[in-house]
Amino acid sequence: MRRALTITASAAVIVAALGAPAAAFAQPAPADDQEAAVAAVPTGPTEDAPLVDTAQRGVLVFEPAFFADQRPNTALDMVERVPGFQLNDGAGGRGFEGAVGNSLINGARPASKNDTGSNALSRVQASQVERIELIRGGAPGIDMQGFPVVVNVILKNQSSREHILQADAYLFEGGTDVYGFRYQFTAREGERTWGVVVADGIGTSDSNGPGVVTRRNAAGEVIRTEDFVNDQFGGGQAIRGNYSGPLMGGKIDLTGRVGQSDFQGWDLFTGADSRRESTFGEEGKDVEFGATYTRPLNDRLSLETRLIHEGSEFDSLSTYDAVFGGAAEPLEAFTSVGEASESILRGLLRWERSENLTFEGGAEVAYNMLEIDQAYTIGGTPIELPSDQVLVEETRGEVFGKSTWRYSPTLSLEGGLRLEASTISQSGDADQEETFYFAKPRFQATWTPWADNQFRLRLEREVGQLDFGDFAASASLSEDNVLGGNVDLEPEDRWVAEVAYERRFWGDGIVSIAYRHDEIRNAIDVIPLEDGLSAVGNIGDGTLDQLSLNVVIPTDRFGISGGRLSFKNDWKHTEVTDPTTGEIRAISGLRPSQPSITWAQDIPSWKINYRLTMLTMLKQYTYSPDQIFGFEGTDYYEAAIEYKPTETLTLSAQINIWDDFRIYHTVFDARTNPRPIRFVEERIIDPRTFVSLQLRKTF
Repeated sequence: MRRALTITASAAVIVAALGAPAAAFAQPAPADDQEAAVAAVPTGPTEDAPLVDTAQRGVLVFEPAFFADQRPNTALDMVERVPGFQLNDGAGGRGFEGAVGNSLINGARPASKNDTGSNALSRVQASQVERIELIRGGAPGIDMQGFPVVVNVILKNQSSREHILQADAYLFEGGTDVYGFRYQFTAREGERTWGVVVADGIGTSDSNGPGVVTRRNAAGEVIRTEDFVNDQFGGGQAIRGNYSGPLMGGKIDLTGRVGQSDFQGWDLFTGADSRRESTFGEEGKDVEFGATYTRPLNDRLSLETRLIHEGSEFDSLSTYDAVFGGAAEPLEAFTSVGEASESILRGLLRWERSENLTFEGGAEVAYNMLEIDQAYTIGGTPIELPSDQVLVEETRGEVFGKSTWRYSPTLSLEGGLRLEASTISQSGDADQEETFYFAKPRFQATWTPWADNQFRLRLEREVGQLDFGDFAASASLSEDNVLGGNVDLEPEDRWVAEVAYERRFWGDGIVSIAYRHDEIRNAIDVIPLEDGLSAVGNIGDGTLDQLSLNVVIPTDRFGISGGRLSFKNDWKHTEVTDPTTGEIRAISGLRPSQPSITWAQDIPSWKINYRLTMLTMLKQYTYSPDQIFGFEGTDYYEAAIEYKPTETLTLSAQINIWDDFRIYHTVFDARTNPRPIRFVEERIIDPRTFVSLQLRKTF
C-alpha cells in the first residue's frame, strides 16, 4: 500500500516515529520502533575476526566479543557494524514476498511488513544477542527473500525485564528545533517475549536554509533575483506492542501499532518588487496489525502463515501566494483528503529434504486500496484535473516455489519462480479495469572457493509496485508543477543480471565490487497529456548499469587501534527515451553517484566511539514535458560521537554541516524538439548546520 505526497521537499525527509521512513542522506533519528538457527562449527580467532561455518563457507558468525570495543546498546548497533553488510528494510511494496528486508531474528522476519528489520533490531538489547550470522548466498531454513546477503541475529534464551528511556533533540542554526521521546519495555521469559514502545517522533529535513535565487532568460540575462528561506518540520506519536511465544505446538508472533503524524513546510522568495510564498501541511493517522504463526509438521516439514493489515488516513493542503510589482496574483490551493489500506494473507510450506537441500512453496493474496478526493483552485475558482477524485483497488494473487541447494561447502545454488496475477480497477472520474500476469524467475549462485573470497551471480525478473498516488492528481505549486492522474499506468518490470566479488581481510576488512545491468520495460516517469498537463506514466524501455564498490580498511596493523577507514559508492548510468523530445536521457529520480568516505574509531579506554563522514558529491534530476528540476550538492559532513560512562547510560551527539546545495529549475515554452527555454532558475542554498543529541538510559 503506497501513495505519494502532493508536494515534495528538495531533500529527503527524516521522520522517526515507530516505523516511518528515514532520510536518504541525513542521519535519521531513532525509529521505534523468533527459533530456527543455522548450526555453525566455529573455527579460528574469536575477537578480531568472524568465525566460519565449516559446513558452509558462505556463513560467517560474529560473536559478541567481536563488537566489544564498540560497546553497543542494541542488536541494531551490532548489525550496522557487521563488515560488508548494509541493512536494507525493503521497498515496502507489492505484498510480502520480495518486499521485506535483509535482517532476521532467530531465523524469522517481523510479523508486519512495516515493522521493519531495523525497528525490530532496535528493540533488542545487545546483551540479549548470542551471535550474528552473516549468510551469503543462502542456508537451509533461511528465507533470503531475494537478497544475496542477510543477517540472522540469534538471541539468548533467558529471562529478563528492561525499561529504556530515550530523549532526542535536533537543534538547527536559525531554524525550528524539534524534540522527541521514547519509552520501551521488554520482557523475556524463556520462549515468551512481549513488550511495548511509546514514542514521540521527529520529522525534519537536512536541506533547510537561506539562499539566493537567480532567474535568467534564454539569452542568459538576469530577469529576477530573490532572497530565499525555507523550513520543514514535523513529527508523530505512536504506540506499538509485540508478543511472541509458543502456541498449539508452534509459535505465534504478533505486532500492532497505532499512530498519528504531522508535517509542514514553507518556502519564501522575496525580491525588489516581488514576494512568493508556498506552504504545505499534512496530517495523518495509521493503524497496523501483523500475525505470523509457524509450526513444525514433522522433523523436516514446517508451515508458516502470515496475516498483515495496515490502513491510513491523510489530509493535506498546499498553497502558493505571489505578489509582483505590488499586484497580488490569485491564490493557488491544492487539497487532498483520502485513505489507503493493504491486507495480505500468505502461507509457506518449507521442506528440508536434507541438511543441504531445502524446498519452499506457497501462495499469497493481497488487497490494496486508495481512495482520494483532491481539489485545485486558482483565486477560489476550481480547476478541473484528470482523476482528481478516484478509488483505486488492486487484488493480487501469487504462487511461488523455490529451492536452496548447498552443493558443497563452497557452492550454494538458489532457484525459484513466482507466478503473479493482479487486477487493478479505478472508479470515480474515470472507470477502468486491467489484469496483469507476470512470471518472475530467479537464480543465484554463491561460490566461496577460498577462505575469505566469494563470488555471487544473480539473474532475476523484478516487478515494481505501482504507487497508487500516481493514479490521482498531484501538485508542487512552488515549482509551478501540477500533475493530472493517469488511469493507464502499468507496473514497471525489469530483468536483472548481477555479479559480485567479495574479499575479506584483517578481521573486519573487506573489499567488495559488484556490477549490475537492468533491462527495463514500461519504465515509469512523467508523460505529456493534452491541454498542457502532465502525469506519471510509462515511457517505454530503458536500461540501468550500476557499479558498486565498498572498501573497509582496519587500521590496527598501522598502529591506530580500533580504527576503520571506509569508502562506498554506487555509480549508475541510466538511459530512457524522453516522451516529449524523443532523445535519450537519464531516468528521473536516480542519483548517478554519491561517494561516501568515513573514518571511525573505538576507544574503549575512554568509553567512546566516534565517526567522521563526508559525502563528496550528490545530485538528482527529474524530467517532465515542460521543465527539468534537480539538485546538486557537495561536501556534506557528519561528525558523531558516543560516550557510554556505564553499561546502562549512553550520551550521543552529532553535527551535520553542508555549505553547498543548489537547486536547478529549467522551464520550457513549448513541447517541441528542441524545446525553447522560457527561463532557467538557480537556487543557491546554505543549509542550516544542525546538532542532534540523544540520551539513553536502561533500567
